[in-house]
Amino acid sequence: MQSICVENQAEIVSLKSIYRSAVDLSMVSVIIPVLNEEKAIGMVIDEIVSIGISRVNIVVVDGGSSDRTVEIARSRQVLVVPQEGRGKADAVRTGLRYVSTPYVVVIDGDGTYPAKYISAMVEALESNGCDLVIGARIYGHGSQKPVFRFGNKVLTKFFNILFGTNLRDVLSGMYMARVDELSTIDFEMDGFSLESEIVSHFASFGNICEIPIEYRSRVDPKAKKLNVLHGLKIAKDIVRLMWRYNPTLFISSIGILMLIPGLVLGGYTAYHYFFTGIKHYVKGVIAVILTATGLISSVVAVLSLYIKRFEIRITRQLEKIRKEMTKNIKR
Repeated sequence: MQSICVENQAEIVSLKSIYRSAVDLSMVSVIIPVLNEEKAIGMVIDEIVSIGISRVNIVVVDGGSSDRTVEIARSRQVLVVPQEGRGKADAVRTGLRYVSTPYVVVIDGDGTYPAKYISAMVEALESNGCDLVIGARIYGHGSQKPVFRFGNKVLTKFFNILFGTNLRDVLSGMYMARVDELSTIDFEMDGFSLESEIVSHFASFGNICEIPIEYRSRVDPKAKKLNVLHGLKIAKDIVRLMWRYNPTLFISSIGILMLIPGLVLGGYTAYHYFFTGIKHYVKGVIAVILTATGLISSVVAVLSLYIKRFEIRITRQLEKIRKEMTKNIKR
């Protein structure tokens, strides 16, 4: 369902040669959502410019900073625009209105993601036919607390189970996408659930690649906005996304929950029937109904996953044909 461009951390050294400016970076814009990042935004912009991205293609979307973030960003001669709405989803939506290139990178403005990987993302997008390239984070010493690392692994695994993917980091704050595809997303999820919405869309209608990237400590640790409660909200939103992209699996998953009380009640009635001689006919019938419903729902859930994967393959083939026809018409 997606191609993983690089498998493990050991391969980063051998692939350092691809992190260069040999690709055409004029095709890339960068959106940087910010909120009170005065200590990091200057460094982030300088890194992006240093690899060859034009300043006119850098869009800083400010979510209402009360510090010097806007002033510092404007001093770098990049476009700074006020965010329309609230939350990271609205920041990306706002930024896309100012993008005129075919590719766009979204990167957090806290200094945790090095810009040097943008060239590798372009190569993955072009050479592997990807629609979305995720920067799968490799954590440096102290760059992320163990509780957040664990939470990210759990949420990624949860996402993989529900969407039938095999991704390593669905919540990375650095990713590149084709603008025409990214612009079709509804951006209904707010906060830190934005990334899971984007990945769920491309998992259903596009091709996803991942490359390993270094994840650094925040320049300003006090400005950290993520907490444990956000993880619970992301999990809830992933379930909401499953309802949107695979409602059959969502409904059948609810039915599977009947299997547990059915088995418990069935064990209770069976015990009394064989060992005490007490016959609970009504409870026995209820146990059979619950267990049968749970088992049928389990089968439906598995079938829905396979049907969804088949739908995705068909959609991709049709999209591939459409793109080829468009190219031929332009010729």
